[in-house]
Amino acid sequence: MATPNATMTKFGYPASAIAQTPSWSVQVRPAQATLGALVLVCKEPVTAYSAISAPAHADMKPLVERIERCLKKAFDYDKINWLMLMMVDPDVHFHVLPRYAAPRSFGGLTFTDPGWPAAPNIGFNPPLGATTLADLTAHLKRVWDEVA
Repeated sequence: MATPNATMTKFGYPASAIAQTPSWSVQVRPAQATLGALVLVCKEPVTAYSAISAPAHADMKPLVERIERCLKKAFDYDKINWLMLMMVDPDVHFHVLPRYAAPRSFGGLTFTDPGWPAAPNIGFNPPLGATTLADLTAHLKRVWDEVA
């Protein structure tokens, strides 16, 4: 794929990317509804999950497994939510939200999960600043490589 799709760009690609495959982009979600929130964006020009190719489906399983290992190692989440909403951003993508019963810390900040134990508050967006977001992305890239 020569050009990122609109959803990848909206979520900060390429700066937010922690991993790429031919079919998918794994990116840090700039609005950290919970610490370590990611998006998994399909690179194919499709707007329905049923329309992704067989190679994209096959490519997805190992990514899901690695995302969960990465986030577990990085922040020891209690639960994980995978949300496919696609109401605003039409390209096939998932919001990956690690969930926490107790606060977590990163970069001198304390992160809570205001929706716990119910549905996540996807609109929650604590101000991180560009440096903290870049540090979070770098941290998750390092952990991603460790859990290969």
